[in-house]
Amino acid sequence: EVGSKKPLVIFNRSTCCMPHTIETLIRNFGANPTIYELHRLQNGRELERALIELGFQPSFPAVFIGNELVGGSNEIMSLNIRGKLKQLLNRA
Repeated sequence: EVGSKKPLVIFNRSTCCMPHTIETLIRNFGANPTIYELHRLQNGRELERALIELGFQPSFPAVFIGNELVGGSNEIMSLNIRGKLKQLLNRA
């Protein structure tokens, strides 16, 4: 299942500028995400289709916290602004 083997997973593509920002934000909370760069994976397109089937809009990064698809950069930034990102990361 996509994103379910690690507590914190980020899927990204090289064409997007936000994954580095989101990764840095998450690492600043002391978390160590597993990063999958879809453009470098042999099954990258298959994984991208699986993310879309889960309801994720194809804008990256796609962030899973605690085996749950949280969303992309907008959702992560919103959680951070509301003070909820750290709580989610701590529970993962």
